[in-house]
Amino acid sequence: MDIIENLKEGLRSVRANMLRSVLTALIVAIGITSLVGILTAIDGIEQSVNESLASLGVNTFDVKSRSNRGANNRGKTEKLYPQITLTEAKQFIEKYDVPATKSLSAGLTDIAEVKRKSKKTNPNVQVKGCNEEYAAIKALELQEGRNFSQFENERGTQVAVLGYKIYKALYDENEKAVGTEVTFLGAQFRVIGILEEKGQLAEDNFDNMVLIPIIKANQMAKGRGLWYELTVGIVDPTQLEYAMGEATGLMRSIRHDRIGEQNSFELEKSETLAENMATITNALRIGGFSVGFITLLGASIALMNIMLVSVTERTREVGVRKALGATPLRIRQQFVIEAIVVCLLGGIAGVILGIIIGNLMSRAMGIETFVVPWMWMMIGMIVCIIVGLISGYYPAHKASKLDPIESLRFE
Repeated sequence: MDIIENLKEGLRSVRANMLRSVLTALIVAIGITSLVGILTAIDGIEQSVNESLASLGVNTFDVKSRSNRGANNRGKTEKLYPQITLTEAKQFIEKYDVPATKSLSAGLTDIAEVKRKSKKTNPNVQVKGCNEEYAAIKALELQEGRNFSQFENERGTQVAVLGYKIYKALYDENEKAVGTEVTFLGAQFRVIGILEEKGQLAEDNFDNMVLIPIIKANQMAKGRGLWYELTVGIVDPTQLEYAMGEATGLMRSIRHDRIGEQNSFELEKSETLAENMATITNALRIGGFSVGFITLLGASIALMNIMLVSVTERTREVGVRKALGATPLRIRQQFVIEAIVVCLLGGIAGVILGIIIGNLMSRAMGIETFVVPWMWMMIGMIVCIIVGLISGYYPAHKASKLDPIESLRFE
């Protein structure tokens, strides 16, 4: 009953000093908002990326050229290896006999300008050459039209699949795009499909991308070596390690890597992408928690200052309570609970604002999922209680030590 009475007294004190209590609660609310908001946005990003990886499946891996450019490692210059060529990539696709989907792609340019009649895009469109398996293995859905056929890919037909953002820039609302012509990089292409909106947090910005047959991309490179990348999707996930071993052996054979030398190419499985993303999000969480902690530290100092003022203002009240038999423990409880009540009021407001702001941040980055971070909500409220305890204890201890006779004389 004493705790309940102290809670009621804390609420009465909040009402009696409404402006001061609201300002203090707002300081706490800002700290909790920054804490919960940032962590909610990070959870939204992580959930979106995990969904993207799940759609690809953890049973995929990439085979690509080594990205080092003769860097110096511990005093030794790393060996430069030639890029994977189109011929080598095609040999891999033909000879790899493990049941799998084999996608081949290469970026042609990142600064293309796509034109149609009087309309054109910004000169920042990515043009990517790919085979007919690329859309399936990257979980790309078509809003309109179809994907490349094997015949179109092998012949290097001038057909294109447009990203959603490019379609919106070049076509009117509900206008049919399939069968029309677009121009980029000095060549005219017939549109055969439009990709569904994917969002900018996908592995690539597919919304601002044009897909063309890989043979056509190779022709348009005009002798410039493209960075070809093979993505292999295994039918049986339990065979992933075996499949990667087979891929390594085959690619070493195709590229004539000598026994005892390192691979002249790189293999990366999708689990590694998930692990890398987990590392990044954990670092972001630490950063977000640090920002929230610093804000809450300022809030706790402000709260302690206000509680000290409150003790001074209520010295006579403390004296009356002590004269009526209140023990130092009860006095301490009263002021500590009052501090916790103020913190909890600010914490509740901060959690609500944090969820709203965090999801708005996620929405601004193209993530549609609404995230309710139950764990961070609980942590936020626990932090509020801890801040209240820390901020309220010293003023409460000071109040409990007041002499009742001197307190009653206080004006």
